Amino acid sequence: MPEPVDWLADGTPCSPRFGDRYRSENGGLDQARLVFLQGCGLPAAWAGRAQWRILETGFGLGLNFLVTWAAWRADPQRPTLLHFVSAEAWPVDAADLLRAASAHPGLVPLAQELHRQWWGLLPGVHRLCFDAGRVLLTLCVGDARTRLREQDLRVDCVYLDGFDPRCNPEIWDLHTLGAVARCCRRGTRLATWTVARAVRDALAQCGFEVTRVPGVPPKRANLQAVYAPRWEPRAWRQPAPEPAAPGECLVIGGGIAGAATAASLARRGWQVRVLDQASAPAAGASGIPAGVFAPHVSPDDCLLSRLSRSGVRATLQQADWLLRAGLDWSCCGVLEQRSGGLPAHWGDGPGADWSRPAPPAALAEARLPPHATACWHRQAGWLRPARMVAALLARPGIRWQGDCRVALLQRVEHSAAAEGGAARTAWQALDDQGRVLAEARTVVIAAGAGTPQLLEQLAQRWPLQAVRGQLSWGLHAERAAPLLPFAANGQGHLIPRFPWGDDPDGPHAWLLGSTFERGVDGLPPARAEVREAHAANWARLQALLPQIAPQLAPAFAPHLGASDGGRTGPADQEGAPSAEPAAESWAAVRCTAPDRLPIVGPVDAAALPGLWVCSAMGARGLTLAPLCGELLAARLQGEPLPLEQKLARALGTERMQRLRHAQSPEQPEARIHPCL
Repeated sequence: MPEPVDWLADGTPCSPRFGDRYRSENGGLDQARLVFLQGCGLPAAWAGRAQWRILETGFGLGLNFLVTWAAWRADPQRPTLLHFVSAEAWPVDAADLLRAASAHPGLVPLAQELHRQWWGLLPGVHRLCFDAGRVLLTLCVGDARTRLREQDLRVDCVYLDGFDPRCNPEIWDLHTLGAVARCCRRGTRLATWTVARAVRDALAQCGFEVTRVPGVPPKRANLQAVYAPRWEPRAWRQPAPEPAAPGECLVIGGGIAGAATAASLARRGWQVRVLDQASAPAAGASGIPAGVFAPHVSPDDCLLSRLSRSGVRATLQQADWLLRAGLDWSCCGVLEQRSGGLPAHWGDGPGADWSRPAPPAALAEARLPPHATACWHRQAGWLRPARMVAALLARPGIRWQGDCRVALLQRVEHSAAAEGGAARTAWQALDDQGRVLAEARTVVIAAGAGTPQLLEQLAQRWPLQAVRGQLSWGLHAERAAPLLPFAANGQGHLIPRFPWGDDPDGPHAWLLGSTFERGVDGLPPARAEVREAHAANWARLQALLPQIAPQLAPAFAPHLGASDGGRTGPADQEGAPSAEPAAESWAAVRCTAPDRLPIVGPVDAAALPGLWVCSAMGARGLTLAPLCGELLAARLQGEPLPLEQKLARALGTERMQRLRHAQSPEQPEARIHPCL
């Protein structure tokens, strides 16, 4: 449940848990501007920077974030990207955020934007995005010390905030301040309102040079500090590529992974050229007419469940910025028949903002019995991937180049004379005839099923697998009644209705699928394979929604006849409408890793610097690709990550070497996590 807030008669918010005010007696605005913003030398310190990273202990009611965001907006010399990382053990209710900001009219529009995204804040890391992804709020929900030690952070300044040390001593103790110091670089500035001796001593012990400065009334003094340890901090991190400054980048692949990566880099000031072997974007697996995005759930809230929630949030954010609701996408909700179940501790808390037991009304709409085991994903729906790809590639700084089949990547060195005095290395993309298609210092392989071939010619034989998927779709008969008002998921999925074009009053289609044919990459499928796929999809629909399936029976009848494999066939169903057009087939080949997780990171940072990969989305591209694009950009530029460090490691390219050696043809599924 959200953290309760007591509001005093004068409008001051107080914490019943800690018996302290959320802000100072003067309303908190001066404290936010003078103690924290100016205390860290802002906005002057961030002028002209590609990014600026702020760490805060104690988000509270968000006043420091809102003031900093407003200052960033008002500054013509602002950094391209503003990162604000805040640890908060007890998130308040969204309504209290708005109420707290109402005393400052200039901040209300920003608070309303924050309010819209303030949901589903389970323990862990949540990335909230504002101003089209240029202001990034990373909320670390949980104990500050634990969360900061779990993350791989380097920040430029610190807002040390929290309730009075006498009320909440843990957030000021040596261990927590040591976790803060672990996130600092030499020269990182820190500001706080307290001058308690224990805090000063702990900061000094952690390597900060501490100074008392005149205070903001009613306080006589505040603290400012600079991280300047007299020792060399212990190197606890694993070696990582040197953070790259924005420059030129090649992205190979014009599907959802490539487009999301290109857009994430372009937002950071990169000039991106996307090379695609097709004559139009989204010609491969991302050309699916429509797809479902939804979180995964499991009783133990496993890795994939947490990862999928981060992915859904990223997909929702970018769809909201770029697409037309109702035409290109819809957050209509998804009903999922499940066998595992939800975490028992979710109840009516933030977990219920994501998924909950299916309500009786949703079961009735799906014509399922009241006792059916199903869950309702509130933050889920359908999306037309080609529309998303087109919108992402239309961002400033991106140039799409079609009919460019990259056959080979080679690293070249340009002499100092040729470069006007500075030698440099670059990657060249070559076609089948050895002609150079493009060149850049940084290359991202996001070629889906074509990724293994590009890696193999670089002696990177990763255990990737092609998986063909076939789905069934069709146009609704004119004036046909909606099958369902939402999408359904389980062993297969159904999108019951989405526009087939740009006219909301024009034709609408349905979509059902999909097969998962491991090791098969033949396109187009043979006629017999198409028939088998229609039969498999029809069987899935009968199992998923047995009382809804008859409405689509006529669409499958031309393909399957009266019966198929002993199951009742479409022609045997009674009471089915006869005007539904015949089902069509659509097929594409996906790329998957043995553990069924995407692959994001440098191919080999030591041997192949500047070469990265974002691939193996499998069947979850719509849910995970926008998140993976942000993760790659964050790793490339040394930014705070958009998800938990443990999840980022699970997606890392570094695991490919281990998977390659562990692969066993006799037991190909042995390394897959049970929840996947």
